[in-house]
Amino acid sequence: MTTFVDRVELNVVAGNGGHGCASVHREKFKPLGGPDGGNGGRGGDVILVVDQDVTTLLEYHHSPHRKATNGRPGEGANRSGKDGQDLVLPVPDGTVVLDKKGNVLADLVGQGTTYVAAEGGRGGLGNAALSSARRKAPGFALFGVPGTAGEVVLELKTVADVALVGYPSAGKSSLISVLSAARPKIADYPFTTLVPNLGVVTAGSTVYTIADVPGLIPGASEGRGLGLEFLRHVERCSVLVHVLDTATLESDRDPVTDLDVIEEELKQYGGLDDRPRMVVLNKIDIPDGKELAEMIRPELESRGYRVFEASAVAHTGLKELSFAIAEFVAKARAEKPHEEATRIVIRPKAVDDAGFTVAFDEEEGVYRVRGEKPERWVRQTDFSNDEAVGYLADRLSRLGVEDQLRKAGARAGDGVAIGADDDAVVFDWEPTMMAGAEMLGRRGEDHRLEAPRPAAQRRRDRDAERDDPQKEYDDFRPFQ
Repeated sequence: MTTFVDRVELNVVAGNGGHGCASVHREKFKPLGGPDGGNGGRGGDVILVVDQDVTTLLEYHHSPHRKATNGRPGEGANRSGKDGQDLVLPVPDGTVVLDKKGNVLADLVGQGTTYVAAEGGRGGLGNAALSSARRKAPGFALFGVPGTAGEVVLELKTVADVALVGYPSAGKSSLISVLSAARPKIADYPFTTLVPNLGVVTAGSTVYTIADVPGLIPGASEGRGLGLEFLRHVERCSVLVHVLDTATLESDRDPVTDLDVIEEELKQYGGLDDRPRMVVLNKIDIPDGKELAEMIRPELESRGYRVFEASAVAHTGLKELSFAIAEFVAKARAEKPHEEATRIVIRPKAVDDAGFTVAFDEEEGVYRVRGEKPERWVRQTDFSNDEAVGYLADRLSRLGVEDQLRKAGARAGDGVAIGADDDAVVFDWEPTMMAGAEMLGRRGEDHRLEAPRPAAQRRRDRDAERDDPQKEYDDFRPFQ
């Protein structure tokens, strides 16, 4: 059974905003109670949070679909809907968030670091919030905005100071087991280590973490063996320690050649040229291993490497090795630039920034309006309500959409699409004027619409007959 996962594809869906409520206060002896519809609640976010107690992405491997709760709709008596609950997903320290194309969205390092993977939709306004001096009793409310959804890729890159790299069965797991309290699996066959192991080492006043990376082989940077899958765990390490097997049983291998092969794979992977290196000649407790280590040490030192002879089995040379690694780590930390506190930068929009664009789509033959506000307003509009449609027209006109359509060459009757290609609202554009108080009819109606709803038209006909004095005389005159 899989116990360690360092890469998953996570499908996240934020909560939808609750719909606003269209309600009128009704109480005895209060015929003009006014609107009292409450606002809808906000949808919950999907938030990734670094948790030091989490070390793997296994949970999301088994359950890759996560959804936050929706906001509740508003109710009468000015009762707003309850906000949806945020869904907090703990991730290991060092998790990188990417999109499906491989672009980095966030690098989560440090306890408590957060990233909003999906943002909840805002709740719709009720008719109480939409009322004004001109529109005293709106007969409509706004819909809630759907929450964002999508897929993100989570990749775990181990956060450690030192990485032990080398061929399989070079003794990396044995070294980390004697240098720290880590207890990795140790056996006498290749690829015993299938997942990175972390250990904490104390050398004098320096405390550092050390990672045992699964063994590398020729072609690891191209996907052979386990190298490509776990080479990402080396990226965050400040120091690279080559563990060379001086007692290998394979006749076609030697420590110097192993070093050259691993260095070539690290070069092909890229981004590790600036890391300091040191070499550990392991397994000197074996007579042949001791002789070979003394033979090749001068050559390695001539290349500029700092070389140490050690034996994890006999516990030989471990103290010198531990303090030497601590020296490298302390130097790397001192050279690391000091991280300043994040400054809050406010970037107000330009005065002439309309927040939307109007362009002619030649393929579809429509004028396409794109912008956060117009698209959100369209999603919040109840198109079965004439008054709501009229309110949308007023908002778009105030924003300047009609002026931009005129400048783009649009004429009455041309098609206008608001929104993304696959989720746009298309209508025939008829230039309108802002509605005054005299333009507003009964609740739920707008006289500017040429094709009113049948029910609204029937109400108008009944009102006209009721107010016609000639009709009233004909109905009640004496029978002749």
